[in-house]
Amino acid sequence: MDSTPAASSAAEPARHVTVLLNEAVDALAIEPSGLYVDGTFGRGGHSRLILSRLGPEGRLVAFDKDPDALAAASAGQARVVDPRFSICHTSFADMRSALAEMGHVSVRGVLLDLGVSSPQIDTPERGFSFRFDAPLDMRMDTTRGPTAADFLATADERHIAQVIRDYGEERFAVPIAKAIAARRQSGRPVRTTGGLSELVARAVKTREPGQDPATRTFQALRIQVNGELEELEQGLAAALDLLAPEGRLAVISFHSLEDRIVKQFIARESREVVDRRALLAPPRAMKLEALGRIRPSEEEVAANPRARSAILRVARRLPVAEGGAA
Repeated sequence: MDSTPAASSAAEPARHVTVLLNEAVDALAIEPSGLYVDGTFGRGGHSRLILSRLGPEGRLVAFDKDPDALAAASAGQARVVDPRFSICHTSFADMRSALAEMGHVSVRGVLLDLGVSSPQIDTPERGFSFRFDAPLDMRMDTTRGPTAADFLATADERHIAQVIRDYGEERFAVPIAKAIAARRQSGRPVRTTGGLSELVARAVKTREPGQDPATRTFQALRIQVNGELEELEQGLAAALDLLAPEGRLAVISFHSLEDRIVKQFIARESREVVDRRALLAPPRAMKLEALGRIRPSEEEVAANPRARSAILRVARRLPVAEGGAA
């Protein structure tokens, strides 16, 4: 997946190219008989490669909130027809309860490919891209929840500024929020991607070369509407609980906010923790071993510019004996 729009036309949407395909699946160290989770099916690139490495006893459970991804899993080029495969229409944050309902209590590996996919970016009516004038939706799951336009129509100016600043790392968050609030007070609330893009362009005084002024604001609203950072924290915790000893966690992120959460989570679970209130008690066990960080090759970035910001972080679930007392 990806979080960065790239050039294409509405008539010819960009073909989805799975980022860090082989590297991510290699990182899972697939055991042919194991149970694996693809937390972000998208258009199935990682899922298909995982299935190709599983034996007859292996299993893969995929998750995705996007109804279009669920439809793609059963039709078209992304279709997956395999008795070892199943897909759930829910967030990867819910993987623990979803797998429990299937009778699974542990898995050999979890892969999360964060952000927004090329088909989502390149479908105008989804409202993820400022390249098309369309309804300002931005929901990953179009069957539920408020849209980005709904948020801008109801949130107060201070909240809008906070979201744009914190989730978009936008230094002009306050003037952007003021402009949005002023439009709303005039009786013309922002309802389209084109309207928001034009408003932001007037409010942002300077921007990095080659970056559209609306980039950071669109990212921030998308994260807010979908609760992406909270979902990531919940998903990482669920994955840790599910991973069997020696199981692998592989996470691809596309911007610093996501990567910081993943990096800090792995670091926190990769050290012993002493309870200062009970110094004689054994330390809390290390649960993970960080196995490294992987960036796309120059060749991959040249072939697929949307890969340029991707970072893959990998960790291994430790047996209790390796990490100390439980």
